[in-house]
Amino acid sequence: MPFTEKNVRNDPAARQELLAMGFTSVPLLLIGARRLTGFNPAEIEAALRASAPTPMGSDPEP
Repeated sequence: MPFTEKNVRNDPAARQELLAMGFTSVPLLLIGARRLTGFNPAEIEAALRASAPTPMGSDPEP
């Protein structure tokens, strides 16, 4: 899964981006349209499943 890591401690532009989104703490994960704060593996897995493309000819999971 491709990702972009931004270090708000060392990168003022990344910190400003975080603040502009209305967040003040990390970690912040942007997965599809979801914004997840903190570390919750179940929530991360659900967001990844929801944002994964569905292969042609297969039905999405219920």
